[in-house]
Amino acid sequence: MPDVQKAQALYDLVRKWFALMPTAICPLTFVIDAPFGRFSPSQDSIFLVDGIKSWIFMELIAPTTFLYTFLQSPLSPTAAGSAPPLTLTHPPTFLAALFLLHYLNRAIISPLRTPSRSKSHIMVPLSAVGFNVINGALLGAYLSSPTAQAFLAGGFERPQFWAGVVLWAVGLVGNIAHDEILLNIRRNAKAKGKARQITGAAKGDDDDDNGKSKKNKQEHYAIPHGLLYRFISYPNYFCEWMEWLGFAIAASPPPLITSLAAFLTTISPPWLFFFSEVLLMFPRAWKGHKWYHRRFPDYPKERKAVIPFIL
Repeated sequence: MPDVQKAQALYDLVRKWFALMPTAICPLTFVIDAPFGRFSPSQDSIFLVDGIKSWIFMELIAPTTFLYTFLQSPLSPTAAGSAPPLTLTHPPTFLAALFLLHYLNRAIISPLRTPSRSKSHIMVPLSAVGFNVINGALLGAYLSSPTAQAFLAGGFERPQFWAGVVLWAVGLVGNIAHDEILLNIRRNAKAKGKARQITGAAKGDDDDDNGKSKKNKQEHYAIPHGLLYRFISYPNYFCEWMEWLGFAIAASPPPLITSLAAFLTTISPPWLFFFSEVLLMFPRAWKGHKWYHRRFPDYPKERKAVIPFIL
């Protein structure tokens, strides 16, 4: 019992601080560009790491810490050190499977299908590792806790549960579909680059002349079209928010917003994950939207940044 009490105290402390951190970081990211992707440093440095390998490493942390805490049930007075029922007929385990399915795509399938990815500054994967350790551990501890077991008892019979699951599924499919549009831009650019190299070699040209190599590094950026790209610049972000909003609706009650103290006391890790995603991703979507307009004079002016028709 003392170990469970210590685990509960640590869980509550980390959960409350984790709720405050994105709020503090969000304004900073409107000023400071996270140095990866289109905002990757243009100069080579010992602090730049491979974009695909670092992505796989940092994203695998979340399901790893999630699985560890979920299988240990650290907040359960009667089952600490043992796993919850590992069957999809158990609602918490069903939701755990949804979380792992998302990260199967995010951490393994998607990056391995990516033809190219800009290098990242080492601070990006290190920061992501820190976030994913905490987020994965909190979610795993919550879903294996008596609180989640009580809330999700009979969950399969509740419309709220299935509404959340459907929203999660729509978000996942949308996320993958819009990422595929971006991947096709990179695939086409890579194919054109190879064709130019072959043509240049036949003519005896040097691709490094006149700064062409630097241009080629950025060539996989183009105006995306199709699906929600008709309305917003970052539908992959919007769809990911849909995923975790649906997950939170299915997994736990929403937090109280009557006061900051009430919010910090009642917010659960699924809602915390959703709010963190919005706060940390919105500034990058906003700045990326502005970048598209600067980079492409013919960029559709009617597109919003990340929320259709609104923002």
